[in-house]
Amino acid sequence: MSQILNTIRKLPRAFWVSNTMELFERWAWYGFYMAFAIYLVGSKDTGALGFTAGQKGIIMGTGSMLLYFLPVITGALSDRIGYKRVLILSFAMYVTGYWMVGHFNTFVTVFAAYIYLAVAGALFKPIISAMISKTTTGESASIGFGIFYMMINIGGFIGPFIAGAIYKTSWDLVFYISMITIGINYIFVFFFFKEPGRDQEKQPEPFSRVVIQAFKNIGITLMNFKYVLFLVIMIAFWTAFNQLYYSFPVFVDDWVDTSNVYQALHSVWPWLAEKIGTAEGALSAVTIGSLDAFFIIVFQIWISGLVMRIKPLNAMMTGIFILGIGVGMMFSFQNGFYVIAGILVFGIGEMASSPKFTEYIGSIAPPDKKALYMGTSFLPIAAAHQLAGLLSGDIYDRASGKLFLLKQEIAKRGLEIPNISESFSKNDYWNRAMELTGMNNQELTNFIWTNYNPAKIWVLYAGIAFGAVIALFLYDKLILKSKS
Repeated sequence: MSQILNTIRKLPRAFWVSNTMELFERWAWYGFYMAFAIYLVGSKDTGALGFTAGQKGIIMGTGSMLLYFLPVITGALSDRIGYKRVLILSFAMYVTGYWMVGHFNTFVTVFAAYIYLAVAGALFKPIISAMISKTTTGESASIGFGIFYMMINIGGFIGPFIAGAIYKTSWDLVFYISMITIGINYIFVFFFFKEPGRDQEKQPEPFSRVVIQAFKNIGITLMNFKYVLFLVIMIAFWTAFNQLYYSFPVFVDDWVDTSNVYQALHSVWPWLAEKIGTAEGALSAVTIGSLDAFFIIVFQIWISGLVMRIKPLNAMMTGIFILGIGVGMMFSFQNGFYVIAGILVFGIGEMASSPKFTEYIGSIAPPDKKALYMGTSFLPIAAAHQLAGLLSGDIYDRASGKLFLLKQEIAKRGLEIPNISESFSKNDYWNRAMELTGMNNQELTNFIWTNYNPAKIWVLYAGIAFGAVIALFLYDKLILKSKS
């Protein structure tokens, strides 16, 4: 323990400044992102946009894909013109981007605003990762990146936890808080951030040549068939994982009764329950979703210790299998406690598999190509965001969309309800259905749940995760010809 503390004390100020900026950036990002799916498809009379599930999938999938793909370009830009300048630009785009996403209301303008926001994130991402690498040594790198991962999850918990308590009251507040939170980073970049040293004598290459070389480097790594096959398999893992943001908040908002969780919390800590609970005496989908980051903060060190001596590929298979069980539980129940248990299982799988993904790539990369291989590790994540968006769109809607399934029941009964329009919201449609069927909100929800089984979507999402496990097993035994 004393050795760890001594190592932490040796970390320079630039390391802590970079980590603090990462915390506030993640706070701002996840504060809106965990609620974004609900904002896109929620009823207009709640302040949400009322888009279709398909439109939501296109917006989130395409924008998030670019967020993870563009750093190959933005990283080169940062190295060329300086980290501080790019950070200032990134924060400016973040502030204006959050405002645009929160104030635009058509599919085209919101889509464009989210892509703009993704570019802001792509400018920020490679700088902070590079700063952690530059401010740690071989002795402190493991602890340094552990602290970095912890900062990500602290921000990833605080942001959604606050947003979950306020979005049902005011969507505007969600975006304003993200704007203010990311704006705080200007204090650090102007007064505390120290630009890392650059070789001033070396003539910089033209930016276009740097970008072309970056893509050539990707091409070099993708000539390794075994490595490419591994990346393709990992697309499945990240696709299942991303449903935490794409489908899960909408599923909980539509189907899950969290009033029992609220009552249990209220019996122990009334003040907190009343502060974060809804007016109906429940916990919001976004608050429930924030528990994934909370569990990582609490258990990551313990889980990392358990899998530390396990071969990375075996740890990934185990972790993804556990994550798949968690996904199945998250989309199978109406009871809030069971859903939270699913998030815990999901989080355990994430903690066992996600860090090992990076470790495995580092272990198989040739010594002279480690940076190239690590640079391509974002490709399956980017592709998985696009695929996750597709699966969370019309495919999810037809299986589990509350309004889609209700419309089937209304048609079956031969009832007439006006189509959803600017003057007739999704909530208006649901309320009219309650009148015509003589059921209250909970009765109608339970009727649709029982007769149309929206929980069946778990088979698809968990099946993708289990498919990744099987593919990794075959990859290990047949492609790598493992003797273990």
